[in-house]
Amino acid sequence: MSLRVLKRPPRYQNVRTLVVLHDLLVAGLAWLLARWCAQVFFAAPWPQPLGLATEGALLMGIQGFVYWRIGLYRGLWRFASLPDLGNLVRASLLGAVAIGAVLLIMEHGVEVVAPMLWLYPLILLSSLGLPRLAFRTFKDMRTEVRWRRTSQRTLIVGAGRSGRLLLPELRRRGGFELVGFLDDSRRLKGTEIDGVPVLDNIQKLPRITREAAIDLVVIAIPSATNNQMQRVVALCEESGVEFKTLPTLKELGASITRFEDLKPVAIDDLLGRDPVSLDWDAIRAGLTGKRVLVTGGGGSIGAELCRQIARLDPAGLVVLDSSEYNLYRIDYNLRFEFHDLVMDSVLGDVCDPATVETVLARHRPEVIFHAAAYKHLPMLQNQVREAFRNNVVGTMRMAEAAARHAVRTFVLISTDKAVNPCNVMGATKRIAELYCQHINTRVQTRFITVRFGNVLNSTGSVVPLFNEQIRNGGPITVTHPEISRYFMTIAEAGQLILQAAVLGEGGEIFVLDMGQPVRISYLAEQLIRLAGKEPGRDIDIVYTGLRPGEKLFEELFHADESYANTGHEKIFLARNGMANVDELESLVQAAERAVQRYDSEELRRILSRLVPEMGGMPPNQRKVVPLKQA
Repeated sequence: MSLRVLKRPPRYQNVRTLVVLHDLLVAGLAWLLARWCAQVFFAAPWPQPLGLATEGALLMGIQGFVYWRIGLYRGLWRFASLPDLGNLVRASLLGAVAIGAVLLIMEHGVEVVAPMLWLYPLILLSSLGLPRLAFRTFKDMRTEVRWRRTSQRTLIVGAGRSGRLLLPELRRRGGFELVGFLDDSRRLKGTEIDGVPVLDNIQKLPRITREAAIDLVVIAIPSATNNQMQRVVALCEESGVEFKTLPTLKELGASITRFEDLKPVAIDDLLGRDPVSLDWDAIRAGLTGKRVLVTGGGGSIGAELCRQIARLDPAGLVVLDSSEYNLYRIDYNLRFEFHDLVMDSVLGDVCDPATVETVLARHRPEVIFHAAAYKHLPMLQNQVREAFRNNVVGTMRMAEAAARHAVRTFVLISTDKAVNPCNVMGATKRIAELYCQHINTRVQTRFITVRFGNVLNSTGSVVPLFNEQIRNGGPITVTHPEISRYFMTIAEAGQLILQAAVLGEGGEIFVLDMGQPVRISYLAEQLIRLAGKEPGRDIDIVYTGLRPGEKLFEELFHADESYANTGHEKIFLARNGMANVDELESLVQAAERAVQRYDSEELRRILSRLVPEMGGMPPNQRKVVPLKQA
């Protein structure tokens, strides 16, 4: 097998030959001009024709050698720059010194050599540099004309640090004609940032985009709250222009702003909240160097918990999941991102006593995050046996095994649907909460429950469903015009769960601050607009009616619960929520036997006894009970 030597294209070789001939000819002409100037202004004698030809031949030989040694032909005229100018200066000066020495050797007098030592390099430098400068300017002008025809007239919203760092990146990449900044700071109005003016405040965005024929708006405010982001996006949508944004501060971290960081505005940017401030010292003290087990580790919340725990350098991480694909995916991602992580992936069912016992006996976890659960409300409404088996029996199996194996902390991941539930899914999660509170009273393991609402972009949530409906051309199906839900991002939920895990002493139900509920119809409208379409014109929203077990609004506390603040501003403590403790254990055992018999009717009766709210009036007719703070 022979190796082929790669050569420069013939066209490049031809061009370089012409450039070398040009520079040698320029050197000869510069010498003649310098000789003439020396004769006219300094009375230097003009040489005989033979002597002049000898000087010229020596000059071009010496100057050509200097050109080559300096590396004058490694670059191209198209990209001539300051380093190339430095090479020209060195070539001119060295050539003058060399030819001056030759003239002295040829016994020319000082009256000839002295003026040539400064006349020649000055003329040569001008003769070499001006053609290169003219060619570079000509090419740049042609490129600029072509660039202006294809570039986007761009407006940057936010003249802070991120906007200032973004400016040179957009210029470097090309294709952007930077028209100006918009910023609400009064002191910046009328100023310039690196030649780009700050035009006005953000509220004037629609008028300025129209008057300045803006093609693209870049939102460079990583610290914006969701309300601020919603305001800017609404103005962009009113203007009808394309808009992109930078990641949030949490996503951006300490990295330098790059063009590659620009992304389309996502629903997380509109509904996400202020960055969460965490007590990382306490979290590290609770998890660093510990053996941790995450059940349901391949799901949305479980996978996020695994990623965040992996960053805390645990002694070992065990991921348990019944989905082969989900387990494969989180195993691959963790091993790819965390090379030193000691981990084991277990394919198994939390309802299987042998699996639970083997995993805990083999790995001896000190902390368990129990995220394994079924959560799809409408489907579980007619699958009471599977809902009870996974959400209640699975929790009971893990809790009892954790107590037997002296696990230090057991964290149950619960849901706002466990509050005043009128559906099977919520009722089973409420029983899981009660069981963990109950078992906490008789064992050493700390059982902690964390309750929160919907998670944006989690598997099976409305956001992926709506996006799929939009891709298919609509319509988007919403059950009711007034239905609302609490939302938070997956990352925020994972972080707050870790914080709550180290706050608890045992037996608590912690409730995450979910902010304000969001109307699902608003969510649908925003997703349509973010896809570049108009609600009602391009994509319809169809209201289908509430499904069985579905509530118009979710609650975070029971009527008989009070709430108290904790050491973290976004985590509340639910109090006085225990109920049916006396018969809880016997009824759960009866339900387990009903699960084995596949007796769905018996399970429904047990659910009604343990969670009386299931038999109450429809949720949209209930009176809202105000929260009581302890």
